Amino acid sequence: MTKPHLVIALLIILLVLGAGVFGIWYQLRRQSRLTERLDAIRQTDHISLDGSRAESITGIASVIAALGSTVASSGLLSRNTIAGLERTLVSTGIRGSSALGLFLGMKVLMLLFMPVLTLVALLHFDVSPMMRNLGTAGSALVGLLGPDWYVGWKYQRYLSAITFGLADALDLMVICAEAGLSFEPAMSRVAHEIRAAHPAVSQEFGQTASEFRVVADSKIALNNMGTRTNLDGIKRMTQTLAQTLKYGTPLSDALRVLSAEMRHEMLIRYETRAARLPVLLTIPMILFILPCIFLIVGGPAVIQVMHSLHR
Repeated sequence: MTKPHLVIALLIILLVLGAGVFGIWYQLRRQSRLTERLDAIRQTDHISLDGSRAESITGIASVIAALGSTVASSGLLSRNTIAGLERTLVSTGIRGSSALGLFLGMKVLMLLFMPVLTLVALLHFDVSPMMRNLGTAGSALVGLLGPDWYVGWKYQRYLSAITFGLADALDLMVICAEAGLSFEPAMSRVAHEIRAAHPAVSQEFGQTASEFRVVADSKIALNNMGTRTNLDGIKRMTQTLAQTLKYGTPLSDALRVLSAEMRHEMLIRYETRAARLPVLLTIPMILFILPCIFLIVGGPAVIQVMHSLHR
């Protein structure tokens, strides 16, 4: 097989692999949307984490999910790791009973196929054996860690969205508490009303409100919320609300203080970022602005000196 034909064959293989990845991602997103629509029809105030009510996956996605489920049940991953992966996938919008299997299956397939494709491609180009080995090892590393990097990036965006919208949610809870609602109905109402503006906060509040209906101790549901997000602001809020519910202090006062504190912390973070701008602008100024100034100021003098030396 000639080099052009080999390159075309590799491109076809990569396109097929990319189409498979896109199809699996689309199936997961479609499954999540179906679940949310079913929850809206049932007039629930939270986003369900159980994908069994949604449409089941078929075709190649089911094979990949079966491969990932085999890896998950083989004992290679601890229970804490699997539980953390499931929480992270739910937070990034990848929900359903097959989400973990699809994620692990894609990691295994990318770990197997990417080094093979890279090695076949490098064998037909003029590269040294060391560069060929490094390229193969690097592609294997990317195939293994690439899905984790993407999910981690999505999870950080999710946490940032919670941090950004938490103060607004607390303000709404203050309004609900002053209107006479107790804590659990107020959280359910806020989760429903804030869904369009801050969907991440709505998801966390909705799940916590659902746990309030199930567990006997409200402190457990609040602690679960802090454990899921692992944010200092959420943990402080859950501890304050747990003490408020335990000792019977006014809920609106506690929520108003928490909202003011979080808005003050957000203002401090913005001021910190603004204070970093002069330091961050120093390097671009040195690289791009100062050379231009030196050319404008010293350029004529340098030209005159060069003319005098050539005479």
